[in-house]
Amino acid sequence: MTQRLQNDPGLRAWLNQRAALWQQIEARLGKLARGKRHSIEDANAAVQGYRALAHDLSMARRVLPGSRITRYLETNYRRAHILLTRPAHHFFSDLLTLLRDEIPAITRELKGPIYAVSALFVLAIVAGAWLVSTHLELASLFLSEETINQVEAGKLWTDDALNVLPSALMSIQIFTNNIVVACFAAVFGVLFGLGTFYFMTLNGLMVGALFAFTAHHGLGWRLLAFTAAHGPVEMTTICLAGAVGVSLGEALVRPQLATRLASFQAAVFRGAKYIAMCIVLLIVCGFIEGHVSPDSSYPMWSRLVIGWGWWLIAMCLVTGRLWRPHFRQEP
Repeated sequence: MTQRLQNDPGLRAWLNQRAALWQQIEARLGKLARGKRHSIEDANAAVQGYRALAHDLSMARRVLPGSRITRYLETNYRRAHILLTRPAHHFFSDLLTLLRDEIPAITRELKGPIYAVSALFVLAIVAGAWLVSTHLELASLFLSEETINQVEAGKLWTDDALNVLPSALMSIQIFTNNIVVACFAAVFGVLFGLGTFYFMTLNGLMVGALFAFTAHHGLGWRLLAFTAAHGPVEMTTICLAGAVGVSLGEALVRPQLATRLASFQAAVFRGAKYIAMCIVLLIVCGFIEGHVSPDSSYPMWSRLVIGWGWWLIAMCLVTGRLWRPHFRQEP
């Protein structure tokens, strides 16, 4: 390309003349991408810049095919096209569309991974419980030394939870930790799905080992009572996040679109929406775990009603059954 510019002074002059305009257009595109409210003058300038980019890109492809200048113009032309053709954003209508249409559609797309991850998680729980109940000394592989010492002393780490932190602060700490766990379950899927497989298996083994170890020391019922109000949705949501991780790995191993990159980008975009829904579910679980679970004034029946009632609501949201009349109108 350098030799072509040296041998063609007219082309060099054209590039020098248009370079300043391209920089102005690039700066204007950045301004439009960052803000939400713009004047009519900004919109007209963006349309004019879009037309100028289209004209210059057509010429660059003819005289400088495959050059850095052509790639630069293609990038800015693509940015301008996306900015000018994007639909208007309305928060509440967009949120309704996400909950009513997109989340249930993603659930149907991830049906296979959801079943597979859930089965893996349950089998890991059963395996962890069997290993520890059969060989009690294996509990040290899955549980911390502090947890083991407390359980052997006849105490659960949840007994004095409200004395350590107020309910509000404990709720924030709990749902923050749960969100991190869910994100790890999803992000580890970039390791071709093997990371999510390892993460779900390890967490299932830990849960099973914990229940078996506490049951052996006569604390199983107390642990079950503590988890009854928040556990069903919390465990289910972790499985949903794991399904997102599996879909990321599958997009890399078996791309469904034209390229592996396009397939992975589509899986990331879809998974981000699903993880956002998982975060909302986990925030509610965190408030339940911070206010209800450690409070001994709640009897077991009320914990079961809260836990499984919230689970039914969450599953109706995930599957779209809250919006059943809308789905009946679809062909």
